[in-house]
Amino acid sequence: MSNVVVVYHSGYGHTRVLAEAVALGVERHLGSTSLLVPVEDVDQHWDRLHSADAIIFGAPTYMGSASASFKSFMESTAAFYLAQPWRDKLAAGFTNSGCLCGDKLNTLLQLAVFAAQHSMIWVGLDVLPARSSTGVFNGQLNRLGSSLGVMAQSNVEQSPELAPPPEDRCTAAHLGERVARLAERMGHSPL
Repeated sequence: MSNVVVVYHSGYGHTRVLAEAVALGVERHLGSTSLLVPVEDVDQHWDRLHSADAIIFGAPTYMGSASASFKSFMESTAAFYLAQPWRDKLAAGFTNSGCLCGDKLNTLLQLAVFAAQHSMIWVGLDVLPARSSTGVFNGQLNRLGSSLGVMAQSNVEQSPELAPPPEDRCTAAHLGERVARLAERMGHSPL
C-alpha cells in the first residue's frame, strides 16, 4: 500500500495521457492510491505532495528541455527547499516529445537532478529496451530504450486519443506500478 502523486504538465494532452497511464499503474498495485496533479493546480495540493510516499514527475520535452510550465513548478519548490519535506521519498519521471529523440534524455536528467536536490531517491525503469528490426514493436515495453525513466513519442498531428502509442502508455503504467511497489517495500506511509 502506497500513496503516489503524479505531478505533470501537458501542453497538448499527450503528456496528460502518460500521466493517466502512470496513475493506472500505481493503482494496479493492490491498495496503492494515486493523485494526478497538473502543475497549474499544484498550489491546491502541496500538503498531498508533502505527505506522499512517492512523487512521479512528468513534463513534455520542448526544445530539448522540460516545458516552461514544469520549470515554473520546479522553481516554486524553493519556498520549502530548506525544510526538505520530500527527503527520502521515491521519485521517478516521464516525458514525451513529437520527435523520436527530441532530446528527451535531457528532460529526464532535469527531473532526476531536481529530485536529487530535494534529497529524493530516484527510481529508474527496470525494463530492457525493446527490440525490433522492422520498427514494429507489437506491445513491447520500453520502445524508445530509456533506463532513467519513461520516454514517449507522439506524432504531433495525432490527437492524444491516438498518441503516444500503446507501448509507451504501457511502459508508463509499468513505471507507476514499480514505484508503488517499491514505496510499499520501503515502508513509507502517509503522514
